[in-house]
Amino acid sequence: MLINNRKEVFIMKLGIVGLPNVGKSTLFNSLTKAGAESANYPFCTIDPNVGVVPVPDYRLGKLSALYNSEKITPAVIEFVDIAGLVKGASKGEGLGNQFLSNIREVDAIVHVVRCFEDPNVIHVDGSVDPLRDIETINLELIFSDMEILERRIAKTNKSLMGNKALAKELDILKALYAHLEDGKLAKSFETEDEDELAFINSLNLLTWKPVIFAANVCEEDLSDDGASNEYVARVRNFASETGSEVFVICAQIEQEIAELDEEEKKMFLEDLGLTESGLEKLIAASYRLLGLISYLTAGPQETRAWTIKVGTKAPQAAGKIHSDFERGFIKAEVVNYQDLLDCGTYPAAKEKGLVRMEGKEYIVKDGDVILFRFNV
Repeated sequence: MLINNRKEVFIMKLGIVGLPNVGKSTLFNSLTKAGAESANYPFCTIDPNVGVVPVPDYRLGKLSALYNSEKITPAVIEFVDIAGLVKGASKGEGLGNQFLSNIREVDAIVHVVRCFEDPNVIHVDGSVDPLRDIETINLELIFSDMEILERRIAKTNKSLMGNKALAKELDILKALYAHLEDGKLAKSFETEDEDELAFINSLNLLTWKPVIFAANVCEEDLSDDGASNEYVARVRNFASETGSEVFVICAQIEQEIAELDEEEKKMFLEDLGLTESGLEKLIAASYRLLGLISYLTAGPQETRAWTIKVGTKAPQAAGKIHSDFERGFIKAEVVNYQDLLDCGTYPAAKEKGLVRMEGKEYIVKDGDVILFRFNV
């Protein structure tokens, strides 16, 4: 989340994790074109790499042409590439636990899993087994979370002094710790109490975060979206049991796509029998998992996409542009993107009754083009 005195802009942050040599840094390079070093040996990513990527949205170009906008501002995603984890990372093995702290602030974790055979690319455990790899990473994340809870439990114990609120927190912390000790992820911890949920959320536990599995396959498995790949099938089964998302990707192909312009990219994807790139798949999975949508604003100066949570009401959506918009919200003039495009102009859409005046209870929908009216 970036904040200045004018506006609050939501930037989705995704942390990319995985064992060494599963294609993690290759994927990061192709998604961000940031050039993180990629090599056929563990720990080639020594520092976390960060790249900010625009969210592809075909609607922006068409809307901009309609308004003859001076600039287009897409929504963006921030990717954080974390050094390859190995068994024992939480206890200092490999590059140790230091890098896990870099993903505590992300909104979701992208877990790259190797689902291809290649004798020329060494696997850190000697063979390809995606479920074993997932378990290895999950255990390291669990151990890291347990350390966080141990420190929090000790601190809470010291401050207890008959404080009922802290006593309740301590009970939750101990129950969570026992849950993790059993080898379970924090997100499978059952609670329906809103206050408990808010408290657990504030702990920033890694295993509480939503996960998207990137099943990295060879080029031949891309055309059927990994349907004939038994490794991918195992990952999909595991993901369905844990409420996670999966998308199939070939990191090597993504790297090639990253070097092409838009027209070449389209042709290259068509030749492969694909309709979207890995980046587009990942963004779609991220938006679904995190419950996000985009509404649009347009005018002569700028056409822009704004990322909000599903269920956001008009005043709060306005607040993403400027706090004054929310504070002084009067109404929102709303038209569906496609309706506006079909009509050709905003006045024409208005004449047909397609521009609606919505109040404070209106729930913004994906693809709404909105003009906010406010007074402060």
